[in-house]
This record gives sequence, C-alpha cells and structure tokens, in this order.
Amino acid sequence: MEKTNLTMLTDFYEITMANGYFNNGFKDRIAYFDMFFREVPDNGGFAIMAGVQPMMDYLKNLHFEPEDIAYLRGCGIFSEGFLQYLQDFHFACDVWAVPEGMPIFPGEPILTVRGPVIQAQFVETMILLTINHESLIATKANRIVRAAQGRPVMEFGSRRAQGADGATLGARAAYIGGCCGTACTICDRDFGVPAMGTMAHSWVQLFDSEEDAFRAYAREYPNACTLLVDTYNVLKSGVPNAIKIFNEEVLPRGYRPAGIRIDSGDITYLTKKARKMLDDAGFPDCKICASNSLDEHLIQDMLIQGAPVDSFGVGERLITSSSHPVFGGVYKLSAVEDKNGNITPKIKVSENVSKITTPCFKKLWRLFDRTSGKAIADVITLYNETIDDTKPYEIFDPVHVWKRKVITNFHAVPLRKKIFDHGKCIAKEKTLKQLQDECTKQVGTLWDEVLRFDNPHRYYVDLSRPLWDIKQKMLDEYTY
Repeated sequence: MEKTNLTMLTDFYEITMANGYFNNGFKDRIAYFDMFFREVPDNGGFAIMAGVQPMMDYLKNLHFEPEDIAYLRGCGIFSEGFLQYLQDFHFACDVWAVPEGMPIFPGEPILTVRGPVIQAQFVETMILLTINHESLIATKANRIVRAAQGRPVMEFGSRRAQGADGATLGARAAYIGGCCGTACTICDRDFGVPAMGTMAHSWVQLFDSEEDAFRAYAREYPNACTLLVDTYNVLKSGVPNAIKIFNEEVLPRGYRPAGIRIDSGDITYLTKKARKMLDDAGFPDCKICASNSLDEHLIQDMLIQGAPVDSFGVGERLITSSSHPVFGGVYKLSAVEDKNGNITPKIKVSENVSKITTPCFKKLWRLFDRTSGKAIADVITLYNETIDDTKPYEIFDPVHVWKRKVITNFHAVPLRKKIFDHGKCIAKEKTLKQLQDECTKQVGTLWDEVLRFDNPHRYYVDLSRPLWDIKQKMLDEYTY
C-alpha cells in the first residue's frame, strides 16, 4: 500500500516550539519523552497496546516536502535557518515501545522517544494519534471477544467509523484484540484481516419474494450459504424459507447450510426459537449469527439468558468504542541530557495527583509468578536498574507507600522493545495473526479478578525505590 507523507500532521505548537528550540541553541539537545495513559477505557482492568506498526511506518517516512517548507515560509514566523534544518531533516531518535497485543496499565511508560528535542517533540501528535486510536479499539474488541466466551466476533463497523482511517486501522486493531475478521474489504487486501460478509436486507427486498432471494443466493454460494432472516418476520417467514432453500438448493449440491443471521428484534428469544426450528429440520450444525448494535454487556446478558448464538457481528459500538471514545494517552518530557551525556530528570507537578509525571529515563518490567504464570505487578525502574528475580523483591504502592509486599518465586521480564536506533527501524514486523495470538496469550496471564468488566481488581504498577526516591525529592523541591 502506498505510504502517504503525514509529516505535517502535527500540532502547530510543535513547529513553533521547534523553531524556538533551534533559534535558542537547543537543536541538538537530547530529550526523553514518555507516552502513558491515566485511565482504562470503560473503567476496565487493563488496556491493549496497539498501533505500533502504523506509528513505525510514519516515523520511517518522516520528511518535509518542498510544499511543506513553502507553506511554513508563508506563515512568516519561522527563521530561514530553521526552514533549512527542516529541508535537510533526517529522523535520528531512539524509540522503545511495549509490543502490540500486550496488556498495559495506567501510569506506565508504554513508549519512550529519545533524541534531539526538536524531533522528539515534533512526533508527539502522530504517536499519540496512532497509539491512542488503535489501543482504544483493540481494548474494546478484547472486552467484546471475552464476553463472547470463545464464539467468533466479526468487526462490522466500517460504515459507522469516523473516516477511512477509523475504519481500516480500527479493523486492524480489532483483529489484534481478538476479532476473527472484518466486513472491511480493504483491510483484507492491505493487512490480511479476513474479510467476511454475506448479504444485506436490500438483497432480500430486491427480489419478488424472500424465498426467491434466498434461492438466488444459495445457488451462487452453496458452499457458504448464510441467510439473513429478519427482513420481514424471523419465525414466520425467514427461518422457514431458509430451511426450505437449504433442503432444495444446498443439500442437493453436496453442502451443508452455513448459517442464518438475525439483525433485529429480541435476539435472545428469536435465537432460541430459531435454534429449535433448525434442529427439528435436521440442521443442528447450522450456525446462528447475531448482530444489531451489540457490545460486551449485551452479549454477556444474551449468553447468560441462554441465547444459542454461535457468532456475533459487532459494528458501531466497537469501531467507535462509543461507551468510552477517548483513550487519553499523553506524551510528556521526562529527562534531558547535557553535552556530556549526563541525564537530568524532569517532572510536571500538579494539584491533580494523576497529572504528576514520573521523571527519569525508565525501564518497564512485568513480574510473573513462576508457579501459576500469572502476572503479579508491573514495576517501573531507572533504565540502568535490573530486577534480580533470584532474590526476594519488595514492591510497594507509590502513593499509599505502607502497602508493601515481598515477592519470591517470580520471573522479571522487561516489557518494552527498542524499535528505532538513531532513526533506523530495527524492529522485526510480526503478522497480525501473531499479534492476535500474543494478545490472547498475554491476557491469559492476568488474574480473573483483573478481567472483570465491572469493578475489576486494581493491577499494581509500582516504582522501584531509587526511582521513587528521585520523584519524591523533586516533588519536595517544587513544593512551595
């Protein structure tokens, strides 16, 4: 797929600051920026990291076109020296990121950019745009897939997405989160997300009768015949006509019917009745697919009430994450280097405790119990720290510091991977299926209490003692 140059998709203040940095002698000043988020969507127990590969594509293609320079010169506020710098621009930053598909939690640095401050600041908008959007959709998809309890979930939301990228990249993220496929054809072509779909109500309406519509479709696709049965009346015409056509057009050609889809009405009631009708007709293997503005809560309730649904098509409430449409990741300065490479931590202080940042160049660890394989907690350390998992290790709540626990028999794993080295991409790209499988595996390391949709157990993200000490010292320093 042709890559569009999105270099100028940036907040204007990133350009005005870059010009100011350049003219004040900070062009080569090395800075560290962290991306993190403060709140899990839908008050859930965790989020899913996504959007890293599209963000990498952006960074690999970062350059200014002649028309970009002409536009900036026309603004009349940027120095010619700065414009020449942009004309010769070459991305030279280091980037570390949590891999896609990994569960992530508030407050932890899921991505860090280190490099010349002009560059590290400039990429803020696109990093946030890509990671925020896809992590939001992957998180929502994972909730919906878990509610379906092993039944396939198809992403059906293209027509309700906020624009083309919302549809395509949203479908990509939904697949990472666990969906089995998408209605968005271009996502199959470009990303390998399986395209799925059969017919709309318009197909049924176009023919003189529902029976004629079903018959024509069965003749075209006898080996994958799924019929939409709710255009007129599910139980009085839709299912009876489907059964008739299965017998007359599908079985004689040597195939079994694939399924029926119900897109309206009381789906729990209708699927129970439809299931009995199909079973009595000799089609216990005929699947029932449900769609119609579904989300994790509706799916969960339907299954609790015994709805015999085999798969779900989920659209608008998935592709827009309508119940919580903003991920809220932020991008903050955490440290700078002097000319000798000495790192000076930086902090943002606020009366709003959640907006106080964690300073320093950091490393993110996940601690796993060696016996159960379950994740115990995440720990943020200074970058040069190592957690020795051969010895007992004390973790403590960084706010309520009296909450402490010494853990043993654990395995410490650094979560983030370096994906750019001095501007060169060094990450090995994975297939979306590999990312989906990794997501399923890693979500499986979380305790059931963390997986709850309502009032989940809080998963702890702690600071190492050296990092906590630096943060407290800086807080004391800036307290007036």
